[in-house]
Amino acid sequence: MRLIKTVLFILCVVAASSARAEEMSFRVVGLDSGGCGARCPQVIAAQGEISAETPDAFLSFVREHARGGNLRSIVLLDSPGGKVVASMELGQALRKLGMAVIVARPAADQSRNMALVSGRCYSACVYALMGGRRRVIPAQSSVGVHRMFNYSTNFDIGEGGFVRERNYDDGGMLKTLSRYAAMMGVSTELVKLAERTSPDRLYMLTGADIARWRLGSRKL
Repeated sequence: MRLIKTVLFILCVVAASSARAEEMSFRVVGLDSGGCGARCPQVIAAQGEISAETPDAFLSFVREHARGGNLRSIVLLDSPGGKVVASMELGQALRKLGMAVIVARPAADQSRNMALVSGRCYSACVYALMGGRRRVIPAQSSVGVHRMFNYSTNFDIGEGGFVRERNYDDGGMLKTLSRYAAMMGVSTELVKLAERTSPDRLYMLTGADIARWRLGSRKL
């Protein structure tokens, strides 16, 4: 029975790993502006899960593309979340570079012009979003938060093998995130709300929440 439990656990871990979102990647996209062609404004599209490597990868990408084309200081952000500390570091990089952030993603329409469609910014992504010099959350896009946690794997004889456990903040990271939010001009009440929300669900921010906690606006 213990062997069966161990095998089932390993299978569950493999399945969960394969279901994880892809790590955040970056690309330059040109947005259609009424037949502008090669003169269309270009922005950075950032899509995927925020990992420990994401902040450095973003800075390297910006350095590589900063001098080319008609690149604007705008990032399109679409992410299911990721690492909390890395998200803060990405937010700090966005602020240092003076980037505006729009929760959206690019998509080609039937005429192959690039336009913006709804995006998401869930979980730790909100801390990256906070770093934007300006933050735009269009009505069709969504932002959701919940309590932060990470996983540790321990060997438990009583459970028949390795056990994956959730670890929660003891209060130290809450203080760090609250200071960070205040520095970025966002209400610390948003961080407190996230920590009151079960990690198994998302609290989806309403337009009133976004305005009240100064997270962003509906238009650039």
